[in-house]
Amino acid sequence: MRLIPASLFGRLTLILIVGLLAAQFASMWLHMGERALIMQQFHGQMPVLPSRFATHLLITLAAVIAVSLLAVRLVTRPLQRLAEAADAFGGDLESPPLPETGPTETRRAAEAFNRMQERLRRLIAERGRALAAVSHDLRTPLTRMRLRAELVDDEALRAQINADIDDMQAMVESTLDYLRGLRENEAVQAIDIGALLASLVADEQALGHPVTLAGSAAAPYVGRVSTLKRALANLIDNAVKYGHSARIVIADNATELRLSVEDGGPGIAEADLARVVEPYVRLEASRSRETGGVGLGLTIARDAALLHGGRLVLENPAAGGLRATLLLPR
Repeated sequence: MRLIPASLFGRLTLILIVGLLAAQFASMWLHMGERALIMQQFHGQMPVLPSRFATHLLITLAAVIAVSLLAVRLVTRPLQRLAEAADAFGGDLESPPLPETGPTETRRAAEAFNRMQERLRRLIAERGRALAAVSHDLRTPLTRMRLRAELVDDEALRAQINADIDDMQAMVESTLDYLRGLRENEAVQAIDIGALLASLVADEQALGHPVTLAGSAAAPYVGRVSTLKRALANLIDNAVKYGHSARIVIADNATELRLSVEDGGPGIAEADLARVVEPYVRLEASRSRETGGVGLGLTIARDAALLHGGRLVLENPAAGGLRATLLLPR
């Protein structure tokens, strides 16, 4: 026979009952033989509580507070573990399952969370495999189309066919790059953000692009280097393509690392700032197909920020252009 109930409700009820009984027994023990003294104190004069009665009140109050704190802790600990597991799963698809221990309600919640976690992991993996397979299989017919286009005598028609093939090839490559970011289980390591950005800036400057770097990181950032590099490269590439320049600013403190990429372009309408980070969303007014891009660069940057527990913020500075900022918590 179990002395401790299996359910959380039963355990809390038992704790409260035991606490109240303990307080009552303490009251009986402290006030046996003091009834006459108490009645005398309240008869014909200002009421004055006996010292032992006041002591009893303090003991009872302390007991109730202690029992209440214990009850609240028992209630909130499983919820806290569930919230921590949900946050961990949001940042890492391979996070361990929640321990299925504790009272009945807690075990059921943990089992439901673990089932949901497994279904989401399987769904994302299946979607990634399906899209990767389709994108990969498209490469072969695209190559055949390019070879057959060379047999077209009309130069203008051949150029149009090759342009369409280039667009499709760019979409395939971008999709595969996006899926690699979703599926890659990269180890976390200390990253020299200054050196990483300096290498990206040097690559852009070697191509003749006006890209500058300002600020420095106070300490290495612990994260996934390939994921962050891909995200920052996309932000810089967007700034150069659509703003014709890029200015990278590092702002660091003890709690947050801010990596901003500013350009001198026309910016983005306020109504479009939220939706432009969604997959395959392209703003035709300022992001024409001739300039390249299939609408995945900002999505990859957003997902990289979310993977590190941060976020991507897009805003139009008062001076003009667009500022894309990765907010990465330390």
